[in-house]
Amino acid sequence: MASTDHPAAPDLSDIASMGYEQAREELVQVVSRLEAGGTSLEESLALWERGEALAARCEQWLDGARERLDAARARRADADGGEPAEES
Repeated sequence: MASTDHPAAPDLSDIASMGYEQAREELVQVVSRLEAGGTSLEESLALWERGEALAARCEQWLDGARERLDAARARRADADGGEPAEES
């Protein structure tokens, strides 16, 4: 009977400490490698998993930035007496 060993999941713990730009740049590199082909199935799966984790990290940064912008707009509206801020 053939072995049914599955490859170990790649260590993605370093991604949690990445800044947005670093995660985005590595994601671009991962996508380029996947699009270029020529990798084994196992390597392609590892790249895909890393890409998914990098994309999720970028999304975390973007969500945080949206929350900060919304909070700043709310503070500005409160300071202006509840009036919406004028756009220039």
